[in-house]
Amino acid sequence: MTARIRTALRRGLRRGGPWLVCLLLAAGPAAAGPAPAVPAGGKLTLEQAIELTLAYHPARQATDAERQAALERVGVARSALLPQVYGTAQYLRATDNGIGDTSTLPALGVPRAPTVGRNQNQLTDTFDNYLAGVSAFQYLFDFGRTRGLISERSAEADAEHARLQLLDLDLVYATSARYYDLLAAQELVKVYEQAVTQREERLQEVQVKAKAGLKPEIDTYTAQAELARAQLHLVDARAASEIAKAALDNAMGLGTKAPEYQPADTFAAEQISDPLDTYLKHAFDQRPDLQMLEDEARAAGARIREFRSDYLPTVGAAAGYNVRGQDSTPGNNYYAGLVISWPIFNGFRTDHEVAEARLHQQAAEHTIEDMRQRITLQVQRSYLSWKASLERIRKAWQTLAASQVELTLATRRYEMGLGNIIELTEAQRRFTEDGARYVKARADASIAKAALDRDSGSPTPRS
Repeated sequence: MTARIRTALRRGLRRGGPWLVCLLLAAGPAAAGPAPAVPAGGKLTLEQAIELTLAYHPARQATDAERQAALERVGVARSALLPQVYGTAQYLRATDNGIGDTSTLPALGVPRAPTVGRNQNQLTDTFDNYLAGVSAFQYLFDFGRTRGLISERSAEADAEHARLQLLDLDLVYATSARYYDLLAAQELVKVYEQAVTQREERLQEVQVKAKAGLKPEIDTYTAQAELARAQLHLVDARAASEIAKAALDNAMGLGTKAPEYQPADTFAAEQISDPLDTYLKHAFDQRPDLQMLEDEARAAGARIREFRSDYLPTVGAAAGYNVRGQDSTPGNNYYAGLVISWPIFNGFRTDHEVAEARLHQQAAEHTIEDMRQRITLQVQRSYLSWKASLERIRKAWQTLAASQVELTLATRRYEMGLGNIIELTEAQRRFTEDGARYVKARADASIAKAALDRDSGSPTPRS
């Protein structure tokens, strides 16, 4: 069980009660047996939904694995600073036929350069050959290649960490949006359930009056049609609620493992308190994608130091000991000293590598500036959308209040015989539609705030 899952479990006990722990265990990859049931009336807060997302979403787990792999690459690069020790042991049964004083370079499959040898042209006599030894090499300095590679790998690891943070922002936003979508869908179900109830009562009243001759027969059919429309809207609303639940399950990374639950929070009722510049400053300070580009620029700078080191020598210390021979009295050999290597000429390869690294660094710097401009646009757009959505809530509420008065007056007029069924049904329909618009306006405002939190780099939505 990972540390993140243990933290989520502890928070579940502290904040969400035992049912959240059951949910975590039921959704966990290592869960065995039937999934524990959520107690009746189990509630899921937005904060708990986000904790589940960050603990179980497969996309996050994959990105976190890549981040850890990048950290291991840092360790691989740092290993060059430590001693490199090698051991070897060989046994060969081979001929020992020399070819005179001929000198050759070592070649693959030729164990040693030919010598006079024990015999000449006697291809059938073989002898035992033994070799055992140990050698060590210690890096001393190379004018930047090794440490430049370490810096490059460290910058790449930082970039992967920023990539994970960027994914967290997207996952938090997606979960928040799906959570508010589910809230809105359930509120719309309530709106249409109320509409169906109103129209059922109206139909019963109209049928009684029509039988008594107090209302024309058309009123009955009009009321029946209006009830059928409301029932159709209710069917659609309930289906949308089920789809929204499935979408939230998917956003949390639970899929079909998610049990039944009910949202515990309501729509965010927050007013604008900070100016746009505050969100812009926070975005420039906290946006992971901007930090990721800066890390990539650092990695490109480290590669410049890496390649420039080839203009200068590499110095190391070497030492070793070996035993080899063909009989019971093998020869003992040891060595110790400095090893200096210097690529005198490599076909201008170093020049091209340095130039390439500099161009990559310049490209990263230009990309950073482009990202800052895009962040500015994203934050401005999210801020203005949130501001407009709050204004839509006020207007939707005013419209709904007016529709309520309109429906009350139309009902009185119809009961007093001053109005007709068309006027009443139109008032009922507008009241239902305005109620649905008010729900949507509240949901849109909450989602717009979640988008602003994401674009400004805030990992947790404000409530």
